[in-house]
Amino acid sequence: MDAKKIKETVRKKYGTIASGKKPAGCCGQIVDLTTDSCFSFAPQAERTTGDLGLGCGLPTEHASLAQGEIVLDLGSGAGADVFRAASTVGPEGRVIGIDFSPEMLAEAEKNAADLGLTNVEFRRGDIEDLPAADESVDVVLSNCVVNLAPDKTKVFAEVYRVLRPGGRFSISDMVTRGKMPPEIRSDLSAWAGCVAGAADREEYIRVIERAGFERVRVRESREYDHGKTDAWAILSVTVEGYKPVS
Repeated sequence: MDAKKIKETVRKKYGTIASGKKPAGCCGQIVDLTTDSCFSFAPQAERTTGDLGLGCGLPTEHASLAQGEIVLDLGSGAGADVFRAASTVGPEGRVIGIDFSPEMLAEAEKNAADLGLTNVEFRRGDIEDLPAADESVDVVLSNCVVNLAPDKTKVFAEVYRVLRPGGRFSISDMVTRGKMPPEIRSDLSAWAGCVAGAADREEYIRVIERAGFERVRVRESREYDHGKTDAWAILSVTVEGYKPVS
């Protein structure tokens, strides 16, 4: 699949969601779930400002965020996880959201202004080429976004670059068990729906470890029935890892 076509398809989809021209709903259109939340991690009644129901986990719950930390959220959308993190790191900390959709960034900035937050900011950028300085953040978060990137090796290399020594990430994402059918893998709408770009679970972990991270582990995992066979299935996972101190 052509990386430029994938990114443009993804950008258009999430731009229309942010502008209200398309309902949000589940991040993975192929994953047929009955709950009002994509993966039942954040029910409607518990959603924070900016939560469009596009996530596949709650990475902030596993990040062990502390007062004063600097946090970077990849694919921050309308700002839900940024705002969750901001409430924990407090006024001495800072949370930076990165997104490549101008419409999502505009919605996030509006939401931050409505909340009166002064410890958040949003930047336009590609998660394969982060607009952040080397070793400038303590924690990286992401929620159902890395699967949208054609080059996951670049993503985790960038995560490693921007983290300070001893820093960590908490990332919720879509992965697969077994080989995905080629007709799904080649479907652009399935890429934008967080399914076709999902990597094999074991390969996903290997990419992270090859980037240099240690103490990599899956904190949460859920396999879904829709389309599931003995040969393959789609899963949501929340993974953490640490950048070595030296």
